[in-house]
Amino acid sequence: MLRYALSLPNGGECGDPRFLLELAQRGEAAGWDGIFLEDYVSYQGDPHAPTCDVWTTLAAIAVRTQHVVLGTSVTPVPRRRPWNVAREAAVIDQLSGGRFVLGVGIGDAGEHVVADASFTHFGEVLDRRLRAEMLDEGLAIIDALWRGEPMRFQGKHYLIDEVTFLPRPVQQPRIPIWVGGGYPLPGPTRRALAWDGSLLYKARTAKHGDDGAEEGVMTPDDVRRLRQLAGDRPFDIAVGGPPRGRDVDAERAHITAMAAAGATWWKEWIPPGDPDTMRRSVDAGPLRVG
Repeated sequence: MLRYALSLPNGGECGDPRFLLELAQRGEAAGWDGIFLEDYVSYQGDPHAPTCDVWTTLAAIAVRTQHVVLGTSVTPVPRRRPWNVAREAAVIDQLSGGRFVLGVGIGDAGEHVVADASFTHFGEVLDRRLRAEMLDEGLAIIDALWRGEPMRFQGKHYLIDEVTFLPRPVQQPRIPIWVGGGYPLPGPTRRALAWDGSLLYKARTAKHGDDGAEEGVMTPDDVRRLRQLAGDRPFDIAVGGPPRGRDVDAERAHITAMAAAGATWWKEWIPPGDPDTMRRSVDAGPLRVG
């Protein structure tokens, strides 16, 4: 069964966490199944854009909602300490009663990454291959910490002496991890299939190597192939598009085709802008099919 999520910014008008909380509450009331937030330090790479912290905002949303799935889309783990991500995600899962999904990636991978203040202005690693290595190590660390058992880790980028993280998240065996990046590039595709779900977009170019791409839109054929690669195990595939246009019948047909191909989530993007326009888009509820 296809489920429907709002994809909300954490900048612009949503740089005010109170407004973002309002939209999330309105979204639950309007019948959306999930609320996924972008995770920028400087919204869309602009060092001067109003931006709110996603993790503290998600904690507030967790205690002010009852049913919606909450998630990040996506958190660039290479610019975070994996152990902090593990702690914060576990807290949100506990506050929400087991409704959290951790969406992850290496960070913006298009040409504009050189101007993304979330990386360039804070001394973060810019090399995509190194960030891909850091993401893989970071996910291994997060998964191990969530098990609540003594663990050590020694990798290329991280070193952890023996530690035990308690309490564990509500969800077992772990909080679902969904991976973003460019499909069908080998790195992001392999990484998504190694975990619990896909937030992949369609890669238009691979000029930067296996983790570099400009963003495009997944097609039903892409989803069908990804579903085949995932096999019979539970595996979420989240796809989506821009705000609803005028041709509702065409959009309904597209969503229907995505669901038939194997998508499990449809995410509708609500861009930052006029607050009342954003409210109306959220209040309209999902364009359900089937």
